[in-house]
Amino acid sequence: MPQNLDIAALRAVLTVSDTGSVTRAAKLLNLTQSAVSMQIRRLEESLDKVLFDRANRKMMLTRDGATLLDHARRICAENDAALARLRAAGAEVNVRFGLPHDLVRPQMPALLRALSLQWPMVRLQLASRRSLTLRRMFEAGEFDMILTTEEAPGPEAEVLSEDQLVWIGAQAGRAVHERPLMLSIEEGCAFHGAALTALEGAGIVSKPAFDGQSDEMASAAVAADMGVAVRLSRDVPAGCVPLGPESGLPPLGRSRICLYDTGQLTGEPVDGLRALLREAYA
Repeated sequence: MPQNLDIAALRAVLTVSDTGSVTRAAKLLNLTQSAVSMQIRRLEESLDKVLFDRANRKMMLTRDGATLLDHARRICAENDAALARLRAAGAEVNVRFGLPHDLVRPQMPALLRALSLQWPMVRLQLASRRSLTLRRMFEAGEFDMILTTEEAPGPEAEVLSEDQLVWIGAQAGRAVHERPLMLSIEEGCAFHGAALTALEGAGIVSKPAFDGQSDEMASAAVAADMGVAVRLSRDVPAGCVPLGPESGLPPLGRSRICLYDTGQLTGEPVDGLRALLREAYA
């Protein structure tokens, strides 16, 4: 018949091993010295093994005790993690979270699925805004966490990764060769300044081909060969292609994908969300 290990006794073994003393272990465990000693004795009897060398004043593990120690540490850790997960399961955690449109796909759908499976108690209140707007709203206390794309992140940002900015245009399009160059980029877009700076440095005159606040419309205008735009290399919309040096357009810099976090939300579920974000946008 399978034999089960007593988790309370395993925790007593761990604590005595870490402190080297039954007296100190008893204080940490909020037990009497005799209770701690009894737990260890009963465990030794059930295993028919001596776990501690009691010849010296300091409690030292025997070879069998050292063999058990690593298993005991993992068993107690899993026990604590299971209890924490179950206790958190009944309490919803609301996270006010924002990100720019260009970071929604392809990462966010898979991340949301993973979050619902692993941490169903986390409720994301999602909002999509321009990175500059997200920064202002975050600083005003309207978000708990945000993702941004920025060339020059703030000091409180955690940079998750970098990506090359690229020009995009229509397949075999002619707009890229027209002058003035038509830009299908909203002025509030984080990449608008990078585009203008690069064009001015290359002596290329440009003018807006798009007036609005819709990434879908801007991308549609590019796909229809009504102008060019700037995107992360990982975010080239359908119907558009990256434009290389042969296009005659100047090179662009790199953009950082950043996480801003107030740190005010704590607990394993929120830490799980943070881990998923770091993994998805690394």
